[in-house]
Amino acid sequence: MPLDALIRRSAPHRPDQPVVEFSRVSVYYNGGREALGDVSFRLWRGERVAVVGPNGAGKSTVLKVIAGILQPSSGHAAVYGYEAGSHICIGYVPQRTQVDWNFPVSVGDVVMMGRIARMGLFRQASRADWRVVHDSLAQVGMMDLADRQIGELSGGQQQRVFIARSLAQEAELLLMDEPFTGLGAPSQEDIFAILDATKAKGMTVLVSTHDLHLASDRFDRLMLLKGRLLGLGAPADVLTPANLRLAYGTQMAVLSTPEGALAFGDTCCEGDEEHLHV
Repeated sequence: MPLDALIRRSAPHRPDQPVVEFSRVSVYYNGGREALGDVSFRLWRGERVAVVGPNGAGKSTVLKVIAGILQPSSGHAAVYGYEAGSHICIGYVPQRTQVDWNFPVSVGDVVMMGRIARMGLFRQASRADWRVVHDSLAQVGMMDLADRQIGELSGGQQQRVFIARSLAQEAELLLMDEPFTGLGAPSQEDIFAILDATKAKGMTVLVSTHDLHLASDRFDRLMLLKGRLLGLGAPADVLTPANLRLAYGTQMAVLSTPEGALAFGDTCCEGDEEHLHV
């Protein structure tokens, strides 16, 4: 995915509507494989929601439908009451494996791509726009690397740059696809510190992850998928033994304890339906 393909468009908002609403959304890939089937949910302003499930469960598909990268085969997806994807307010951070890190662009230029969505593709950046870019980089602790090539950064630094791009874009909805894969604990904590700050500003954050412990510990609600929506709510209500067996089957052993369900299995593998052809 070229970095310049991540510039968003503009659409109006209905403030009385959910930030995101799926109404019986289904998505089929070439060959007829169902990636999502009859999925309905609502997300509200300021929530931090983790999308969890096994490989191929539809996690990336949900994010791509909201971002407008994929269109539903049936059903309807809306952001603030209007068609998903046509919104300047959506900041999208794809999986690192989907980005061409050899694209010759500096950190500052990547963040300026978020500003272009606001100011228009053919308008020259003003001093005010560059101030927003520099302020966004400062918020994620990356100002000192503004002139560095994006491909020279570590994985955690690259994620922080993409968050800065969303801040410069003045995004109200941040979509992050497997942002913690391959990152050590310090880099993960850096990202959560930034997400904590965005939550205080009312930004809605939707993150896909394979890490059930991290999801249950650090997010307001969990969305459990396996092609269909198996649960959406508080972690203790979603990660039940019955739901985990439906989602993971023999990939995971589930033990019931007085403190809740303990799950053991191979859920750390990177990858999802993005490896299929759409």
